[in-house]
Amino acid sequence: MTIRRAKIEIIYDILKAVQDKGGTIKPTHLLYKSNLSHKKMTLYVNSLISRGLIKINTVENSKVFSITEKGSKYLADYKKIKEFTDSFGL
Repeated sequence: MTIRRAKIEIIYDILKAVQDKGGTIKPTHLLYKSNLSHKKMTLYVNSLISRGLIKINTVENSKVFSITEKGSKYLADYKKIKEFTDSFGL
């Protein structure tokens, strides 16, 4: 039986994938790293863009996603929360 990821975990995975690639990632690479369908990834990416956590840039005529300062702060805060809950075995 597989355990489904919560929305907050999916957002973390997307932002972490962008950060791990040096702060920018191509859409196809993000699709593979986030382990989502194209439709779901598009929904999440659009949500993250509207919230200012990532942005779209054009590099050499290719679309790339970049993490913003707000997105980096989300990752840092998520890590603190995760460590806190893990310390209590939750």
